[in-house]
Formats: sequence, C-alpha cells, structure tokens
Amino acid sequence: MLQTALQAPASLIPWLDPANIIEGAGSWALAVVCFIVFAETGLLVGFLLPGDTLLVISGLLTHTNDIFGLNIWVVSLLIGLAAFVGGEVGYLIGHKGGPAVFERKESGLFSRKNVERTNAFFERFGGLTIILARFVPIVRTFAPVAAGVGHMPWKRYSLFNLIGAVLWGFGLTMMGYLIAYIPWIRDLVVEYIDLILLLAVGGTAVLTLWHYLVERHRAKKAAAAGEDVDTDAAEAQSLRLNPEVFDRAPDLDGDGTH
Repeated sequence: MLQTALQAPASLIPWLDPANIIEGAGSWALAVVCFIVFAETGLLVGFLLPGDTLLVISGLLTHTNDIFGLNIWVVSLLIGLAAFVGGEVGYLIGHKGGPAVFERKESGLFSRKNVERTNAFFERFGGLTIILARFVPIVRTFAPVAAGVGHMPWKRYSLFNLIGAVLWGFGLTMMGYLIAYIPWIRDLVVEYIDLILLLAVGGTAVLTLWHYLVERHRAKKAAAAGEDVDTDAAEAQSLRLNPEVFDRAPDLDGDGTH
C-alpha cells in the first residue's frame, strides 16, 4: 500500500512531509501541491513549505503510483504554471504595496535580514536573481516582492519568472519522474523512502525551525536591550532596491565586478 511504503518516521513533522501531503489530499492532491508551489513565491510565509522536495516526490509518485491520475506532462505543466502565477502575485504585492510591505515587527516569520539577503542576491546577479532564486529557499519567497517594490520592469520580470518557473516547477517535477526510469535508483527510493524523506524533508524542517528560533531569539534579545525591532517607513524605504540593479550584469565569479 502507498500509505505503508511512504510512511515517514513519527518524529517527522507531518505537515512538512510531502508524502503525507500528497497521500492525505486524495483527489485534491495535485491542487494542494500546486497551491504549495504557488505559496512559495506568492505569499511571504512560503519559505516554511517543502517546495523542492515536494516537486521531486510528485514526479516520482506520478511514475511509480500514478498518484494524480494524470500524464506527467500535464502534472509538470500545472505545477510550473502554479510557480509562475505565484511569482506574478508576489511581484504584484510588492509593486502595489511598495516599501510598506516591509513595515512590520521582527519575528521568526519575518526578518529584515531575509529581505537584505534577497537584496544581496539582486546586487550580485541583477535580474537573473528571479531565475536563480527559484533554487534558493527563503530568497525565492522574497525575490518577487523585492522586485515589485523596486519596480523592476514587469515584462522583463515576467520573462525571468517564466524561465524560473519552467526550470524549477516543471523541471524538478519532470526530474523526479525520470529518476524512476533508473532501476537501481527507483528501487532504492521505494525501499528507503522513509529515510530519504527524513533526511530531505526532516533536514528542511530542522533548518526552518532553527532559522525561526534564531530570528525570534534575536528579536526578543534586541527588544529587551531597548533596540528598535520594528521596521518603520524610513527603514522599509531603505530596503527598496534601486531600479538600475535589475539591469546589472551578473557577477558570476563573486569578485565584485559585473
């Protein structure tokens, strides 16, 4: 049975387990997967979700268990579409909300450092960040919003967003499907799916929890020391990227030159 084969260890956080997500959703499984993919870049709390692993597992289960009851091309295209729409919504939130979307209190869910980390990607890679960010947790959540706040040209953004969505959403799902064609990998995954999920998703959960607790501790410590832990209008404005950043050539070797 699928439930038995995909049962993750009890210690694994259930709602972060891709197998539990897919199995528990039943006939709504693909819709749930697409929503999670959408939320990763369409909602500011999407970095808590297991996007990368969920895509690969979705492709794998489409091959081995026909979990969605649809052709892999349809599954991959729908997931890629969800990734694209999520990126567009994230951009729209930033574009319409402006720097005000960053005006909030420091917490485990929101951290000014997350925005600054995303801005650093833009400073180094320019507009290509929209593509590269798809493969970088946290950054892929904040990049669309940062691009919108900075008023990156919409047509240019959407082109990069489409490329990123195809490479990440469509690509990782298809990769999971193709992996199942390799007998020893397929057999290994089927036999040790629980351990793989523990290492992949459990590792993600631990890192996410660690990030949350560290940021929350820092915020509390700063507040106790009398520091300002609120990002006000002026500070939020400073987080807005200069439009010229989006046209900058990437610094691929990291030597500071573009």
